[in-house]
Amino acid sequence: MSYKLIACDLDETLLSADRTVCKRNREAIAKAAQKGVRFVCATGRGFKSIEPTLKELNQFDKENEFAVSFNGGAIIESKDNRILRFEGLDFDKAQELYFRGLKYDVCIHVYTQDEVYVKRIHESERAYIAGRMHFVEFDEDNLDFLRDQAIAKVLFVNTDYDYLKTIEKDLEEITGNLDVSFSSNRYIEFNPKGVNKGSGLLWLADYLNIKPEETIAIGDNFNDLAMIKAAGLGVGVANTIEPMKPECDVITKASCEQGAVAEVIENYILSDPAYAYNSNSCDGPVNKSK
Repeated sequence: MSYKLIACDLDETLLSADRTVCKRNREAIAKAAQKGVRFVCATGRGFKSIEPTLKELNQFDKENEFAVSFNGGAIIESKDNRILRFEGLDFDKAQELYFRGLKYDVCIHVYTQDEVYVKRIHESERAYIAGRMHFVEFDEDNLDFLRDQAIAKVLFVNTDYDYLKTIEKDLEEITGNLDVSFSSNRYIEFNPKGVNKGSGLLWLADYLNIKPEETIAIGDNFNDLAMIKAAGLGVGVANTIEPMKPECDVITKASCEQGAVAEVIENYILSDPAYAYNSNSCDGPVNKSK
């Protein structure tokens, strides 16, 4: 199969712990681009927050470079952050989720197109999102101050996954018209029904006249699962959460710290025999004779 588009999650997939793209990944992505294969960041974060990564990939503010953000809520062209498609939450639904979230032991994020508003942030979350995105702390008891803004999604934060699953169950009465997913082992996320990375990938592929079977999706957590299932080849990196691994076509040997994305590109895109997996390094290609 000749693949033409790779959609890739960022946190815990493409990015290392220092929130950068390692040399091995950068080189492999550049080699794939030389072969005409598009590399598209697919993230739960807003498109403005991924500018540092786009700069590392030489995609920032360029025509014909694209990204999927807000878990598929927005498809953008990098040049001038041009929004090709946006599907956000109805305000009343966002407000309802916010009121319910106040009853749980969670930090709450509310994403608009331009900003992330955070309620009840704790030090663990402050440390996690530092360097990933700008945010505004707020203390209002409702979201009326956002009534005239487009809201992309709402999420709750707690590092106890079992507790988040309890919340998911408790909210079933109001989430029938929502897409609910989990990410980064700390978030439960709420998007409109049918809005996910999978639908975003398929929309963008169609926009670019690329067949679904000509796509690869790479991720590590449940908010990546829809695109992993939608793609021609669905890949989980080595550090993918265990319950999701059986849903993937392929699990890499490398983790996000070891250049897992490069491993995929080397195995499925590149023909250069100098590229091969090295479990000890994210610094670059190694010789296959090892």
